Amino acid sequence: MHAQSLSRRRFQRLTLPAMYTGVRVRFMNDEKFTLEGHAYDISEGGIQFELDRGIDPGTPIALEITLPNSFGAEEGADGPGRAIFVLGNVVWIDDSDVGPVRLAMTFTRFARAGDKERLMERLERVIKTRLAA
Repeated sequence: MHAQSLSRRRFQRLTLPAMYTGVRVRFMNDEKFTLEGHAYDISEGGIQFELDRGIDPGTPIALEITLPNSFGAEEGADGPGRAIFVLGNVVWIDDSDVGPVRLAMTFTRFARAGDKERLMERLERVIKTRLAA
């Protein structure tokens, strides 16, 4: 059964440095980002992250992702504060443990021009580095 869930994934997910990949959530009806957390893994099509509270599956949200410089960045490539903004929907939630709630989001679109390209460049650089190791 585990192999079936892996085969459904369209994109390879990459583990992110623990506690170093900040995310902020904005509900579509809000003007500001109101929740903060950390990401666990990311792909071209989605992200797994944690927050202090859950969000119902199916909820559309905007997410600001601040990838750490150590995650596939060329020296000085992004500059400070170059977060990636995505829009999408929460697809699952795991609130079975005490503490932060794990969630997953699928991306429906990237909010700014160049965000998808920057994410893809960094993902490809990390994949190449990990394969070479």
